[in-house]
Amino acid sequence: MFRIVFVLDLYNMHVVHAQGGNRKKYRPVHLTSRICSTSEPLRLLEETKPKEVYIADLNILQGEGCRNTNFATIEQISSRVDTMLDPGISSLEEAMEATLLADTVIIGTETASLKTIKEIAAALPGKVNVSIDKKHGKVLTSDPLMPQEPADVVQALNGLDIRNIIILDMDRVGTSRGVDSQFLSNIVSISHHHVLLGGGVKDIHDVEVLESIGIKGALVATALHNGSIPLHMAQQ
Repeated sequence: MFRIVFVLDLYNMHVVHAQGGNRKKYRPVHLTSRICSTSEPLRLLEETKPKEVYIADLNILQGEGCRNTNFATIEQISSRVDTMLDPGISSLEEAMEATLLADTVIIGTETASLKTIKEIAAALPGKVNVSIDKKHGKVLTSDPLMPQEPADVVQALNGLDIRNIIILDMDRVGTSRGVDSQFLSNIVSISHHHVLLGGGVKDIHDVEVLESIGIKGALVATALHNGSIPLHMAQQ
């Protein structure tokens, strides 16, 4: 069954609306949402009742405030719903810390080197997802040894004991621009892991296209909040 994973972008313990990867301009999600009247995470969960959520800890990803600003909130969320967490992991120690907060840990190319990804996958077999963060067509990374082409990273991950890979298209986040089916079909064809997509999913048609090419799920926020994808598709 195709997974619709409800995205919660956390900033200062509240959920914000991610749009175009420009984190400085993110606003409280309830200001534009049709499905919730609050940006307070636990109340939002009560109103929307998602089956599983993906949390991006924007305080860490932006390097703002204390590292643990959102940790108590994340623990409360994960005690109520199946949770995968991206807390900007750059080391094995940070990955171990994150396993105490959520069910599944996300390691992103934006913050972790390829060497670190391999180290964490070996230390936490089957407990992590790897996010290939893509911007302007190339892999978003500060690691000089990380391949620039997403397909090359996929191949580098094929031998690792990880749950899923996530293609996170930063240029399409919150834009409802649709999906690049040709690119994603190629990714599916070379990956030994299930592939999830984040960014650009605009409606049910996109979901049908993704399912038809073998994508196993989508990380969705905007299309749920504006009603283009019915909320029941993400619910328990």
